[in-house]
Amino acid sequence: MDLGIKGKVALVTGGSRGLGKQCALSLAREGVNVAICGRTGASIDGTVSELRTLGADSIGVVADVSEVSGLESLHKQVVDGLGPMDILVNNVGGSRSRGDILEVTLEDFKGTFDLNLFGGFQLMKLAIPHMKDQKWGRIINIASIWGREHGGALSYMSAKAALIGATKHAGLTLAPHGILVNSIAPGSIAHEGGSWERFQNENPPEVVSDFIDQNLPMGRFGWPQPVGDVAAFLASERASLITGSCIVVDGGQSHSMI
Repeated sequence: MDLGIKGKVALVTGGSRGLGKQCALSLAREGVNVAICGRTGASIDGTVSELRTLGADSIGVVADVSEVSGLESLHKQVVDGLGPMDILVNNVGGSRSRGDILEVTLEDFKGTFDLNLFGGFQLMKLAIPHMKDQKWGRIINIASIWGREHGGALSYMSAKAALIGATKHAGLTLAPHGILVNSIAPGSIAHEGGSWERFQNENPPEVVSDFIDQNLPMGRFGWPQPVGDVAAFLASERASLITGSCIVVDGGQSHSMI
């Protein structure tokens, strides 16, 4: 299936590893020129090399998306290196606190929003003018099933729920301008260096097996490729009637019917 996005320019935040890397690879396979950012130069360079072997023009930028003051510089480096962004994948996320309401500090609560919501919001604001001028754009925000229903830490769950809400509102606002905004809610996806890999490495086999039996209907942790391919589809012409939506990629893990 030709997704119709060859030659487009994309930025994938946190694109050097994990789900971000897979989103970048899936886009590159469709002929998209991909910029990635991350906090570690070595991992960025390795992923950029992989993207180039797929025929993509690719650059990497060292940047911390949670530091909103540096995002104009990130945006400028992408535009200078590849051209204006047609596709934005806000992938960076995580938690600054794993506590509940009795334990989490306001500082850590805000920090988790910086990481999951505010950086992506600012990049959307920077990318939208070009998309609006050309009457075409795609924004994909990587959320979580724990932004749709109860699960995970308080700060993470709250920030991902806010990201899904912002995606819905922006999707409806920007639809008349040809800009489609959607989110993806992955479940427990294992990848190198990720939290679910650590969970499997740090716990006895019986604990891991019990978690799988109780939570993962497919009998295994998820893997990054389906998430990346859904992101590429949402960035494409084939998804031209989808906006403001949250697509769940979790192997049946979540329980919500909404």
